[in-house]
Amino acid sequence: MMILRPSHLAEIGRKLDNNPVVALLGARQVGKTTLAKALATGLGAATHFDLEDPRDLVRLDEPTLTLEPLRGLVVIDEVQRRPDLFPVLRVLADRTPAPARFLVLGSASPALLRQGSESLAGRLGYHELGGFDLAEVGTDKWDKLWLRGGFPRSWLAPDEAASQEWRRDFIRSFVERDLPGFGITLPSRLLHDFWTMLAHYHGQTWNGSELARAFGLAHTTVRRYLDIMTGAYVVRQLRPWRENLGKRIVKASKIYIADTGLLHALLGIETLQDLRGHPKVGASWEGFALEQIVRQVKARPEECHFWSVHGGPELDLLVVRGRERRGYEFKRTDTPGVTRSMRSAMELLGLTSLDIVHVGRDTYPMAEGIRAVAGRHILTEIKPL
Repeated sequence: MMILRPSHLAEIGRKLDNNPVVALLGARQVGKTTLAKALATGLGAATHFDLEDPRDLVRLDEPTLTLEPLRGLVVIDEVQRRPDLFPVLRVLADRTPAPARFLVLGSASPALLRQGSESLAGRLGYHELGGFDLAEVGTDKWDKLWLRGGFPRSWLAPDEAASQEWRRDFIRSFVERDLPGFGITLPSRLLHDFWTMLAHYHGQTWNGSELARAFGLAHTTVRRYLDIMTGAYVVRQLRPWRENLGKRIVKASKIYIADTGLLHALLGIETLQDLRGHPKVGASWEGFALEQIVRQVKARPEECHFWSVHGGPELDLLVVRGRERRGYEFKRTDTPGVTRSMRSAMELLGLTSLDIVHVGRDTYPMAEGIRAVAGRHILTEIKPL
């Protein structure tokens, strides 16, 4: 089974038209190589280098001699393994007219690819690729997507056991090979424990001191590890909204495992029945629905926040773009209700709207500016910004 991703292909094509170099970034195994090959097929031809292939590494021992004669689309996969290529790409990108466009694939965010960001300033476009979403798999399969997550091999596995096995193997490979390459020096067993502990914090505010004590590390070290995992696209940090409203607001970020399939593997959840009976089911739904809303409204990371007042009202997701402020609450129930906290958020934050995303079947208004939205209706009821 092949799931096409036309919106991503169109966006990457647009950015290649406007930039000599485009970075396609996302977690390992999220489908970057498959998407790049689909793009190359549409263009007719491309040259592909895989920096995990020893033969391609040898070909790039003299990168200028190898890359300079190439024409058309040039794809360089796992570019974070050869940061020395970025200065070469800068020189090649400045040729006029440009005989080639470069698509570099990486499993690290711009923050972790800092050298590339600096060397190619003004020449580099970014596109981040996540796992499958509701628009790609269909809203009738939302519960399968929630359980398995969006990694292609996990979602496309023939059964739940095979999906769970793939996710366990991914976690093991990631902690044994990838995270040490990003500068995390804990033994793989402790790294697995650290990631599992983060899974138990899913949907909660960050408490670095508590994790630091648990692992006998400085809180600054634990924070650096969190940032590295965020940069590797396996953790999401949702920043607090800091507008001064005369309230004592929460200032720590909320933490989510970026993919619910990985969250469930870390928590030992194998089936929908297991998930429904697990203490973290509400937090899991929150993370899943939040991801789908962010994708649907096409919000940038800097536009997404949560809001919480110590001992007072809170809001799961606040999306701010210009003068528009949309609020979202995520409830694992089929009978959501309007709370005093929601009314306070509407008033204090000046929300344009507030949607309560729930697991039931119906979408309906609840109060002025507030409505209940069924998770299966996100694509039809939630409009992009």
